[in-house]
Amino acid sequence: MSWFTSIAVYLTIWWTVLFAVLPLGVTSHHEAGIAPPPGCDPASPVKPNLVRKFITTSWVSAIVFAVVWAIVHYRLIQLPALAS
Repeated sequence: MSWFTSIAVYLTIWWTVLFAVLPLGVTSHHEAGIAPPPGCDPASPVKPNLVRKFITTSWVSAIVFAVVWAIVHYRLIQLPALAS
């Protein structure tokens, strides 16, 4: 796998994992019984913890990418075989 393909695969994995991690541990204003600020939706998160979620996304993505890289590197599944 070339470096360009590796970056593209990692970024694709990163975005997919981010959308899986975003809803974890979130409490909405409605669930917390707090009135949302003016102009906000009651379902908006009280404290989204985005930095922690970005860090979690990065290390989970690194583990998933390492597995994908090992599968491709050791030719357990070859990339041209995925197209057919």
